[in-house]
Amino acid sequence: MKQINILLVILWIFTACKETKTQSPQPESPEEGPVFTTAGAPVSDGEVLAEGAMADLYGQIKPGDTVLTRFEGEVVSVCQMKGCWMRLALPDEKTVMVRFKDYGFFVPKDISGGKVVVEGKAYVSEVDEAERRHMAQDAGQPDSLIAAIRGPEMQMGFEASGVRIFR
Repeated sequence: MKQINILLVILWIFTACKETKTQSPQPESPEEGPVFTTAGAPVSDGEVLAEGAMADLYGQIKPGDTVLTRFEGEVVSVCQMKGCWMRLALPDEKTVMVRFKDYGFFVPKDISGGKVVVEGKAYVSEVDEAERRHMAQDAGQPDSLIAAIRGPEMQMGFEASGVRIFR
């Protein structure tokens, strides 16, 4: 009889400790935010300029000036050697050369055509012919286009401390 009582107590403990699962109602259309990865430092929340507003800002920047900002753009090209730079589209077929702070991080080489948000310093600078040819080689441009590059050019640049890459 004592063994039956012990067995009943053990059975009661197992049933009393059994977890009861209650289903919470699932929303009919769950709101999921955009899926992204981050390269470099996390991009802070706040105002993100669109491509048009960024083009207007570049129209006001003089060589030697820097402006801290963040903006969203479409990736036109990425360094195919390491992912150590990318170009973002602006209106009127202009692009911004984006490099990464202290050469401290890289982006995937297959993100051309995708959207990103970059945070950092916008600037305008003169880029010499040798650097322009080097960038064209890294982008995988054909030799005929590389040979056609002549002289220095004023370019819009951006030093990103962080990049949000949308997938």
